[in-house]
Amino acid sequence: MRDDELRRLLIGANPWWDTVSSGCGPTAWTTSHRLLTARNTFDLGYRTDVLRDVATQPLTDSLIVLNGPRRIGKSVVLLDTIATMCGREDIDPRQLIHVPCDGMKDRDLRRVITLGRALTASLDAHPRPTSPRDDGTVRRAWFFDEVSDVPGWTSVLKQARDLTDFGGDTVVATGSRWSGNARIYGHLMAGRAGSAGWRRVRQLLPMSFRDYLAAAKPELLRPEPVHPDQLQSDQARHALDALVFAVDHYDLAWQDYLTCGGFPRAVAEHTRTGAVSADFVADLVGWLRIDVDEDAPPESIPLMLGELAARMTSPLNVTNLAEVLTYGSKNAASRRLDRLTNTHAAVRCHQRSDQGRIVAGSQHKLYLVDPVLAWAPSRISAGLATPDFTRLNEAVLGVALARRIDALDEGRWPADDTIGYARTASGGEVDLAPVRVPTTSGSAWTTPIESKWVDTQWQGEARTLNGRYGCGILATKSVLDLDGPVWAVPAPLLALLLE
Repeated sequence: MRDDELRRLLIGANPWWDTVSSGCGPTAWTTSHRLLTARNTFDLGYRTDVLRDVATQPLTDSLIVLNGPRRIGKSVVLLDTIATMCGREDIDPRQLIHVPCDGMKDRDLRRVITLGRALTASLDAHPRPTSPRDDGTVRRAWFFDEVSDVPGWTSVLKQARDLTDFGGDTVVATGSRWSGNARIYGHLMAGRAGSAGWRRVRQLLPMSFRDYLAAAKPELLRPEPVHPDQLQSDQARHALDALVFAVDHYDLAWQDYLTCGGFPRAVAEHTRTGAVSADFVADLVGWLRIDVDEDAPPESIPLMLGELAARMTSPLNVTNLAEVLTYGSKNAASRRLDRLTNTHAAVRCHQRSDQGRIVAGSQHKLYLVDPVLAWAPSRISAGLATPDFTRLNEAVLGVALARRIDALDEGRWPADDTIGYARTASGGEVDLAPVRVPTTSGSAWTTPIESKWVDTQWQGEARTLNGRYGCGILATKSVLDLDGPVWAVPAPLLALLLE
């Protein structure tokens, strides 16, 4: 892009700059911004707090990478954050620089950093009401939207952090594809992520069951979560006892959640009309086709999702998957699965040893990260099967635990090191085996979990947990029984305790 094109892009993407000279209120732009007004058509009031520290605390030299699937609302989160910051008395709107990165090359990204500072140079000449840095310049906050699509973006930001005033600014970089872990951590996190102690790598994923209840079923109580090593603690028992007479209400809400998932638009559509629109499902399939299998026929993604949804609760035989989907080779299937996880559409559940380590060479399970992805095949292609609630139940709980582990231990999700299953001596499996997680006093093991979609005769299903660990949680459809070494806990209540 030429300089004049980049300047027009920056000016158009930062309407709050004009409020300084126009006399309008600093947040007046929010009433006419296309993305924010478009949200009004499906807004249930849900707002993520994934960038709350950036929005509310003083600017620092921190760098944050925010990842998440497409259509989850990363662009809107950036705008919400900017809107909050525009309303602060200690922020001049010219300090906030929003950079949409669609279609950029590395040289464009490098140049836009120079132009963004030049277009806001009046800040440094007249720094009030913002306090300048020691060198007289004013700290900026940069918001790079979908920068992961720019080849070499980590190198560009690394060089700018090392050699220019950009190194002292707040930087938020969003992306929908996580790949090249070494480059992200080596280029951006090693000495360049700032001194504020903020979480550096963050995930914006579909709404949790807690978020879903807050938006769609606010009348249902939401007990405080507990640490995943305390799922059988007195605190957990007290929280569960308080909900014993409302189990049926949570069961029905859980079934709705297993139907619509947690993409904010899907939740709003299901809440208002009873179904997720075919248009939105098609949008999700279109995103996956571009990121996972762009050159394949249109039916490739529905067929893949359908096969994965049917296999979520068992170790995945990639060779057989390749044969069924006619990929030609195991390597071709593995590449597609890697892309699926890199775009935050799925998470792996590896086999774990008694020491919590991933068992080398073992088959992993693969959970789709949101239920609506499992429903997409039957919505898009006539004749494809609808997903089974038993499999959805396990997958959603696995994703909830993976999210909580990553929240406790930064980087576990992108490193593909969150949840795992265990083999028993008799050849059985424990769905979610103990893994190590940090605590305030060191580390601990998560409580083992087995998922069974049952509402009667659960004791027999608990034998595997009891025999393997002598404790644990059996996630049921609607049975709540806290007697004995293995507890029966309805899956929705367990999801609330997890996150």
